[in-house]
Amino acid sequence: MSLEDQQERFDREIEAMGVRLKDADQMKVREDVFDEVTLIALYKLVHKKLISVIGGPISTGKEANVFYGEQDGRGIAIKIYRIQTANFKAMSEYLTGDRRFSSIRGSRKEIIFAWTKKEYSNLARAYEAGIPVPQPLAFDRNILLMEFLGESERPYPQLRVAAVDDPAATYREILGYMETLFVKARLVHADLSEYNILYAQRPYLIDMGQAVTLDHPRAASFLFRDVKNINRFFSRYCDVQDEEEIMQRILGKARQEP
Repeated sequence: MSLEDQQERFDREIEAMGVRLKDADQMKVREDVFDEVTLIALYKLVHKKLISVIGGPISTGKEANVFYGEQDGRGIAIKIYRIQTANFKAMSEYLTGDRRFSSIRGSRKEIIFAWTKKEYSNLARAYEAGIPVPQPLAFDRNILLMEFLGESERPYPQLRVAAVDDPAATYREILGYMETLFVKARLVHADLSEYNILYAQRPYLIDMGQAVTLDHPRAASFLFRDVKNINRFFSRYCDVQDEEEIMQRILGKARQEP
């Protein structure tokens, strides 16, 4: 089936669900993104009136594609994990060390479904702790719906390319997020870098599928890696704190929590 035929098939199936396609010619639809499983999940979310508009892509990658969407006029991000190309072996390593999902075994599809649920759960814990993350809205199978962070259908820029007025203050703010995530949400991001932080007047943490709970056997090493990544980036723009001191402060505050 040609790409044009795929596009027409997708358009027909989505419009039959009652969803308006926005900028359909920019969708770059591929069979490995909108496969049968994804269309079923999409149908269920549409049936629940959680999606009314599907727009163009926000980001594309080996693991997932993110599309702009709307829910009754409100901007949302539609994250679709790609069942055929996602690195399910790496996913399973994070899942098996997390007690919430350690019993997950089976096919690539089942692991990706669990990963989608895991990111929803992690975002919910972070959001409830007051950390600036996209508010999770719903999930089904390999699709996650969340708040859209951006303006005029354009996402906020990644920290690596954003214009930051006060790097030192932003650095301290991100360290505060990491501490709150650890102490209050009881999570470690485990992949924090300038690529997984958006910026618009303040930083926002994103991509939390791999985040782990504190009882994960590698939680402390993941935290240290996050600290090193943030220090590496900001060392080009401002003075950074000692990595061991940051670790001791965060771990110490976690121990003080009831």
